[in-house]
Amino acid sequence: MNRGRITAFIALMIALAMLIYPQESFEASVEGLKLWFEIVLPALLPFFAMADILMGLGVVSFLGALLEPIMRPLFRIPGVGGFAVAMGLAGGYPIGARITGELHRRGLCTRVEAERLLAFANTADPLFIVGAVAVGMFGRPEIGAAMLIAHYLGVVMVGLLLRFYRTGEPETPLPKKQRSEGYLARAIREMDKARRADGRSFGQLFGDTIRETFASMLFIGGCIMMFSVLTTVLDAAGIMKFLTIPLEAILRTFKLEPSLATPIVHGFFETTLGSKSASAASAPLIQRAVVASLVIGWSGLSVHSQVSVMILGTRIRMLPYMFARLGHGIIAGIVTAILLGPGMAVTSRIAGAIPVLSTATWQTLSLGARFVLSLKWASIVGLTGTALGGLVRLSSRIRIIPFRH
Repeated sequence: MNRGRITAFIALMIALAMLIYPQESFEASVEGLKLWFEIVLPALLPFFAMADILMGLGVVSFLGALLEPIMRPLFRIPGVGGFAVAMGLAGGYPIGARITGELHRRGLCTRVEAERLLAFANTADPLFIVGAVAVGMFGRPEIGAAMLIAHYLGVVMVGLLLRFYRTGEPETPLPKKQRSEGYLARAIREMDKARRADGRSFGQLFGDTIRETFASMLFIGGCIMMFSVLTTVLDAAGIMKFLTIPLEAILRTFKLEPSLATPIVHGFFETTLGSKSASAASAPLIQRAVVASLVIGWSGLSVHSQVSVMILGTRIRMLPYMFARLGHGIIAGIVTAILLGPGMAVTSRIAGAIPVLSTATWQTLSLGARFVLSLKWASIVGLTGTALGGLVRLSSRIRIIPFRH
């Protein structure tokens, strides 16, 4: 039986299960829609729009030229990859995948460089890890610091390991430096070059950005709803038991709580559902937090399907990304166990210094407040890059006339 027939058979079985369990399917779809509308949409919309606007204005190329001496030696990717990493860490998945796909389409990075970048630029954002998971699901703000440090430390470690991925492949050449051209002057030239290549007026750029951003957000919402229905139907049909039973035996071998098998299986499909299941499992807090970190690092098949569409039309392969996500989850889980075990004293001190661990968390904010907060951080990122480019460009035109005696 070929792959097409297997896929068709699985789709048919899922459709039949949805017909057999219509009430559960409806409730799961409503829950997925609520999750998308109340959390995902206000969190991602400003970052998606700001990323497209900055790329159209050439600011990304400017920042890429500035970050070139850092990103290329450490991670073997062009400097423009630094923008994808920053937006991915601040906005969460799949914004990093969207920017990576666009950079590859514009010829700013090769396929191998895009695969390296995609593997560690597409991550969960701090508001989700701390606000939604640590506070909203676990009800324990103090573990948010450990999970956040573990997640971002895992991102850096995955990025450093991937610099050895396909080292013999050709890389994007460095921008040619003109005679007597300074470091900042080259960055400004790259920004002007990218702006001329885009060619759209700001009004047209803004209109295209809003239209494409909403289309992407609708697709993300569809993925969340479908995987929410899928996991619920599999639970109702008893199929999940066939997946959890062998996993429970493995957990017993390592002297871990067998009840953690269910959150791991749920997290394999959808991150939010897996994290929520981990918070409610009958296991010690450290083990539940480790499983939640593992699930967040893996990010679930729901996010993987979103990533596959964000890189549609490119030659970027998904297999390196999925291996990197698995490695990231394992690293994040190990670091979480260390920080909540031997390093608990250090973690407690750090938790008191993180503002997001205060009472105004993401989970307790209204829809409008979430959108405003996300817009604030996206605007800070966008305006900082734009202002930096404008100031440097203005300073390059200043000429100092010395006085002669």
